Order: sequence, then structure tokens, then C-alpha cells
Amino acid sequence: MRSADDAAGQRADSRASRSFGFPGEMSGEKLTHLGEDGSAAMVDVSAKEIVERRAVAGGFIRLGKETLRMVEEDRISKGSVLGVARVAGIQAAKQTPHLIPLCHPLPLDEVAVDFEVTPAGIEIRCRVATKARTGVEMEALTAASVAALTIYDMCKGVDSSMEIGGVRLIEKTKGEG
Repeated sequence: MRSADDAAGQRADSRASRSFGFPGEMSGEKLTHLGEDGSAAMVDVSAKEIVERRAVAGGFIRLGKETLRMVEEDRISKGSVLGVARVAGIQAAKQTPHLIPLCHPLPLDEVAVDFEVTPAGIEIRCRVATKARTGVEMEALTAASVAALTIYDMCKGVDSSMEIGGVRLIEKTKGEG
């Protein structure tokens, strides 16, 4: 006779092994941030070669037409929205290992945050480079996210309809040592 605890455990195991159809889910690759016992672990990269690594991430923030005009004309009361968002994105890239627990602290050689104002909002592009044993995609994604959040923060007093979305890795490259 099974106890209620055993039955609950089996249901939880069944849910944990179920596929939800996420891209790459059925690839058979092992998750690198899990230890043998299933606990969180920082990946050991000590055997990897130090090479040049780059990543580009992007995001988008939708703003109202009047808000966009105010951003372009520097009429937001908190200051230069894109200037502050650029600095915030750069700072965020540098702080990534403090925000994402299993990220390695990396020496960043370049962090660039660029914006393109479109009729619907602002497209954000963040480029990060290093020479290290692991990539900088988390730094680029963090920079794009924080730049978008900074734009939101600076404009929230004049636009309650803003939406952040489309945060994604656009490109990552690994060069020679």
C-alpha cells in the first residue's frame, strides 16, 4: 500500500520529467549548472582556453508617440533618457555576476549600448566583449534588460502604457586565443 507522500512524490516526478515543448528541451544535452545531485553549481571552466568572446543582445520598449517625442527632444524631467539608460546598461553588464548567481565574474573589454528610435518605441542593442574562458551573453542580456528598465523608470511619469519585450541574444561568437 502506497502512502499519500509516495503518491505525491510520484506525481511531482512525473511533472518534472514532462516536456513542455520549449526549444532545445529535447536535445538530450545536460544542464551545465546542475551538480550530480541536482543542486545548483557554478560551471568549472578552468580547463577551457582563454579566447576572445563577444555577444550582442537586444530588447525593445514600446512607448507612446508623445513620450517618444519627449525622449528625442530631451524633455523628460528626470534628464537625458538615452544617456542615463546607456550608462545603466554598461553598469549592469559589469554587475552581472552580482545579479545572476551562477555567472562567472569576467573582465569586460567592451560594453556598448546603442538605441534606435522607431515609430513604435526604442530598439536596444548591447554589445559585450572579453577574453575569457566563458561567454558574455548574460552580460549583454543584462545590459539590454536594465537599459530598457531605465527607460521605463525615467518615462513612467508621463506614459503608463509602456511595454518591455523582445529581450534576446542576437549573436555570440568565440574566437581564437
